[in-house]
Formats: sequence, structure tokens, C-alpha cells
Amino acid sequence: MVEWGPAVKLTSILIGSALGVLTPGPVAAQMSLPSASVAAFYDTFHSQNIWFRAGQDDRAIAQLIGILQRAPFDGLPQGPQLAAQVQAAAAQARTGSPADVAAAERVLSSAWVAYVQAIKRPTSGMIYAYPVLKPQGSSADQILLTTAAAPSLQAYLVNTANVNPIYSQLRDAGWAEAQASGNLTPDPRLLANLERVRSIPPGGRFLVVDAGSSMLTLYENGQQLDSMKVITGTSELPTPMIASVMYYITYNPYWHAPDHLVRKTIAPNVLHLGLKYFSSRKYDVIDEWSENPTVVDPTTIDWKGAAAGTVHLKIRQGPGPLNSMGILKFPFPNPEDIYLHDTPDHAKFALAKRNLSNGCVRVEDAKRLGRWLLGSEPVAPGTDPETRVQLAKGTPIYLTYITAQVRDGKLSYLPDVYGWDTAPPTQFASGYQASAN
Repeated sequence: MVEWGPAVKLTSILIGSALGVLTPGPVAAQMSLPSASVAAFYDTFHSQNIWFRAGQDDRAIAQLIGILQRAPFDGLPQGPQLAAQVQAAAAQARTGSPADVAAAERVLSSAWVAYVQAIKRPTSGMIYAYPVLKPQGSSADQILLTTAAAPSLQAYLVNTANVNPIYSQLRDAGWAEAQASGNLTPDPRLLANLERVRSIPPGGRFLVVDAGSSMLTLYENGQQLDSMKVITGTSELPTPMIASVMYYITYNPYWHAPDHLVRKTIAPNVLHLGLKYFSSRKYDVIDEWSENPTVVDPTTIDWKGAAAGTVHLKIRQGPGPLNSMGILKFPFPNPEDIYLHDTPDHAKFALAKRNLSNGCVRVEDAKRLGRWLLGSEPVAPGTDPETRVQLAKGTPIYLTYITAQVRDGKLSYLPDVYGWDTAPPTQFASGYQASAN
């Protein structure tokens, strides 16, 4: 019988897992590593060693082991088992045997690929308006080619594992608390939050709307530049998780009244105060939600039916001081027709709990946001309704839901208004047709 060394045994186990072969141990029972893809990478590219390219890179290997030991906090519960396999393979490679080094090289690469693929999973429940906004670079070839090209392997591992500043702050605080307490099982609430912030980029210029804290944050070069309060969706009509790009802003926007406000507010006021109420607020009944609808004569409307909910109206409000959109709207492509906008009612920004909208996002300082997006003072070029002004460059926007916070190095949790810390979002506000606010 041939006696295999530990590194060869580990490689066999990993490749067996990748091919779906049942092998002993928790890793085989819980996951299939992409070792077949890793083997194909080395065979196809005839790659030089990554982990042993200038002898054994003990610092980088130690960094990889530490990352894998912490990996349950990245949503990879098998991380500690992978860390043990990496440690054993690296120890075997110290014999200097070319076969042991080659086997260890594949073990380490397999573990690293499994980890990177875990942290580059798209966020469950997030709407990606464009595929490029999903986390990129998750194939084994991409991961290993990029790793091989890194000038400093140790620094590259750290930077990749940090994902983005929000993610690393939350995860590292959770990991530090776990080590201090001796309980290395991550809090499910923390994992849910890390899942939701994983798609935020590590750098660049973008904005984040957080429905958990009802705050909007502007980022430059991946660092927080400014923030402001926002009004976000209620528990019944939550603000969806969306990744998109903002290309223009809209001056003098129309407001399209949600059906429930037509029924509860507008129609009863018409019945009580007459059509003067309707016209004084620049309302129009229109035949469809479109850029060029036909206006319907309000005297022909069954307002009693509208108040009772048996007649459903599409009502648009023109620009003016009473318009619920305020002076600016900030649209971005998404199937739920969610957008950011100004508001004439600023009193609600003083409230601690600001989950009050029908899904769209009201911003505290629309001019300040417009100034950041445009790079100049946001001044309407005229009085025409729905005047669009193009941004010099598209700006990514990420709508998410963060209930975990780090204060003085300690994790704390905001009230889970949407219930997404214990159950993932199954549906979002839909069918708004530009009526949410």
C-alpha cells in the first residue's frame, strides 16, 4: 500500500469534494470546494506558484489561516476546517519536496477561492439594475490570476477580505467580541447585516441609502464625505434593496398620488370642499402613468366611488410649494420605480423613527445632494415640469438596510423595523408606477 503524505491526502479530499464524492469530515459534509477548477487553473495556465513563488511565504500563509479562522463571520462556516487543512499542507510543504509543495499550493488556492467566492456572493434580495453592480471576480481563474499578480500577497489578502469599510468594521467588531467572550458562533443578526452590505464597493464615488437608520451617506474614494437624514419606507411598504446608477436629476417634478391617498385624503376633500380644493393644489386626473398622459375632466369623475375605493384614479400634482416631491427628484433605473426626492414637509426629519414613506426616499437637504451630484449649485433651468439635467458622470447608488452599528468598538443593533434580521426579504414594494413617496 502506498502511504500518502498529509498534503496529498488533503488535496485528494478537496478534489473529491469538488467532484461531489462523499468524503469524511465536516468540510465534505457541508461544502464542495472548487478544487477541480483550481487544478484546471494550474494545468491550463502552467502557473508559477502563488503561495510558494519565492520560497514559502509564511506571512501570507499565516494571514490566510487567520482569515479562514474568522470566515464564519463572513458567512463561510467551514472556514476553521479549511484553516486546519491549509496549516497542515503548509507544514508538509516544508519538507521541500516538489510534490508536497505542488499539493500544498493547490490546497491553499482551493481554500482561498472558496473564501473569495463566499464574500463575493450577490446580496440575497437585492435588485441589481445592471449586472456589473454585482460583486465581480468570483471565478476560480479570476481569483487566482488576480492573486498571482499582487505585488504583496499579504496586503492583497487583507484588502480583499475587508470587502468595504462598512463590512470590515461590522465584521471585525463582531469577531473581536467573539474572541473576547470565547463564543465563536456569529450572531445571525450580524450575518444578515453583512449579507446586505456586501455589495457596496470598496472605493470610488457613490451614495448609500440605509433604511435601517434612515440615513443617506455620500462616499468619495470609499470614505464617508457627508450624510443626511432621510425618510424611508414603512414596515408595510419597505424601501427595497437596490443597486443602480443615477444619471440625471429632475427639477420641478410631478407628484403621482398613491391610490390609498386618493381614497383616504384627496377624494374625501373634493367631496367636502369641492373641486376648488382640487385645482388649488394643482391636481390633475390623468388616464395613464406616462410622460404624456391625457388629462381627464374632474367634473366627470365619480368622487364618491373614488372615496369608497370602487373607482381607482391616477392623480398627478403639478410643481409648486405644495408638491410632495418638493423642487428636486433623483431618479435611477429600477423595476420598483423607487427614487429619492425633496419634500415640503421637513418636520418629520426631527423624528428619531423615520420609516414613514410608501417606499421612496425623502431627503433632508435636496439642494446639498444636488450640489454633490452636479458639482455646482442646483438651479432649475426653467419652470417647465419634469426638467431633466444630465449628470457629468453616472453615480452608483446603493439602497440597503443596516441595523448593526459599531459604537466605541462595540456592536449594537437598531430596531429591526422590516424583520429582515431574522428572515430575508421575500418581496418589496411593487406596482408603485412612480406613485410612492
